[in-house]
Amino acid sequence: MASLSSQPIKRTGGPLPLKPAAVASKPQSGDGVTRRLQSELMGLMTAGDKGATAFPDGDNLFKWVGTLKGGDGTPFEGLTYKLELRFPPDYPFSPPQVTFTTPCFHPNVDDKGNICLDILKDKWSASLSVSAVLQSLRSLLGDPNNDSPLNGHAAALWADQRSFREQVIKVHASG
Repeated sequence: MASLSSQPIKRTGGPLPLKPAAVASKPQSGDGVTRRLQSELMGLMTAGDKGATAFPDGDNLFKWVGTLKGGDGTPFEGLTYKLELRFPPDYPFSPPQVTFTTPCFHPNVDDKGNICLDILKDKWSASLSVSAVLQSLRSLLGDPNNDSPLNGHAAALWADQRSFREQVIKVHASG
């Protein structure tokens, strides 16, 4: 009788998993991320929110173009801003990179369109969605965090809403 160590091991049921189940459940840019982004897109389309929208840029599901309308009663009322949203391969475990492509004079937006918003940095959670990001940005337009400005001039001018509005319109028109 042959010893067990000299017998070849036969396995049925497919290949051995390469990663432990806990790690394998985190999508890395494959089907899980695609399904999540498609689901979020459908949610945005059915929500019908005219004040904040986003859609893929062509066929690229990992790059979207967003639109924000300034809220009533804010210095941004009547203005529309374009955004670029880029999703990392491990989305939703990492936040999307969101920038303004329309010039935006705001305490939490720099001259390159970068945004200082906690949920796009250290307060990100996989439970957040594109819709939540858009609504947070819309809220930020009317209620900036002047304690953490990217644009010090805008933060200083915020208290004088008439002058701030004039600068908002001037910068918006430059784009």
